[in-house]
Amino acid sequence: MKVVANKKAGGEGAGETEGARRATGVFPAGAPAPEPPAVSEADTEVVAKPQRRRFTAEYKRRIVREADRCTTAGAIGALLRREGLYSSHLTTWRAARDRGELEALAPRKRGPKAAPPDPRDKTIAEQERELAKWKKRAERAEALVEVQKKVAALLGTPFESEKS
Repeated sequence: MKVVANKKAGGEGAGETEGARRATGVFPAGAPAPEPPAVSEADTEVVAKPQRRRFTAEYKRRIVREADRCTTAGAIGALLRREGLYSSHLTTWRAARDRGELEALAPRKRGPKAAPPDPRDKTIAEQERELAKWKKRAERAEALVEVQKKVAALLGTPFESEKS
């Protein structure tokens, strides 16, 4: 390794390395020292009470399914590192899935549940419509009879219902 050779030989810079930056602040040969990032007041603000991470039920189900599909050694660890999770999350979520809690957290339609219509209500409504239709026809027929009686009285001819 080149670093060891430089240190033993007392090369050009005993603290210089090839590759990553050292904790002492020494940078590889030829690499410029990075400038400190511009800090705004919003970045340095510390929140009085930190927010706890919240995971949706769908996210939990997806992670548990992915973990169940992992077959190679280290695949679950890679999944947890990629997602920024702890193994205790996975353990808790698996137990919740086995108890059926994750399915219970699925989004559901809010509000009162619609009751299925009763078939008797449909027939009652149909019969009411038919009854209203027949009542209307009966009223029209009675009005017609009244007109016929008045015409018969004006003409002086006896009406058939009056004869009997």
